[in-house]
Amino acid sequence: MKKQILAYAGCFVLAAAFTSCAKQKKAEAEAEPAPAANVDVTVSTTPMGAEDKTLSLPVDKDGYICLFDGKSMDGWRGYGKTTIPARWIVEDGCIKINGSGTGEGQSAEGGDLIFAHKFKNFEVELEWKVAKGSNSGIFYLAQEVPVAGKEGEFEPIYLSAPEYQVLDNENHPDAKLGVDGNRKSASLYDMIPANPQNAKPFGEWNKAKIMVYKGTVVHYQNDQNVLEYHLWTPKWTEMLQASKFSEKAWPVAFELLNNCGGENHEGFFGLQDHGDDVWYRNIRIKVMD
Repeated sequence: MKKQILAYAGCFVLAAAFTSCAKQKKAEAEAEPAPAANVDVTVSTTPMGAEDKTLSLPVDKDGYICLFDGKSMDGWRGYGKTTIPARWIVEDGCIKINGSGTGEGQSAEGGDLIFAHKFKNFEVELEWKVAKGSNSGIFYLAQEVPVAGKEGEFEPIYLSAPEYQVLDNENHPDAKLGVDGNRKSASLYDMIPANPQNAKPFGEWNKAKIMVYKGTVVHYQNDQNVLEYHLWTPKWTEMLQASKFSEKAWPVAFELLNNCGGENHEGFFGLQDHGDDVWYRNIRIKVMD
């Protein structure tokens, strides 16, 4: 009888061990990340979308599409151009603009950069870092707008797109211009200051996030909500009229920004060449249509 009891006990121990092992394997399997999915995205390889191509881009576990994998700039091109300007390079897993030192004048090898697919409702996340005294910007809902009567020329990107400011607040003079700090980093450039102003100093990485959903826009900086506003409203028009983009001061900019995103309320995501050294990485976007 004693032997029989021991045999039963041994079977119980084996069964318990088997069950424990099975649970552990199940837990390990559930902990493993699911295989990356891909999504097809159509990009315009030339200005005004005359020629398109389809890219298969990875989608991460959070549902974000990877716009830059740290190696390839496929899907990107210069604003109003068919190629990537030479001053934009891939360096240490980042997209870097090698500044020309000419400010907004830009050089022949420079110019603004866009991911050549129009997004409508989305959340875009990325990280940025500036050299001492550097200036740049993140554009959204941008259009490639031809200059009237000048074939092959386009209005500056900032005339059609709201700008999330990227700046060395301590060392670039633009931080002291504007009103109440509305030209400091993460601000809606020249209209709404980022509050709180929690940017890290030059040489350190900052996290940016922009949400655009049915006209509501929210800027985040280093995981904090720093401003919110609403496009295509009387208040939006009022803000434009109080800025450098007013109807009186800059009628073309006022008209384009007052209806930014165009008829379909969608546009390109872009990075600014302001003549300074700036790095961007971990660029991803979630479509919320």
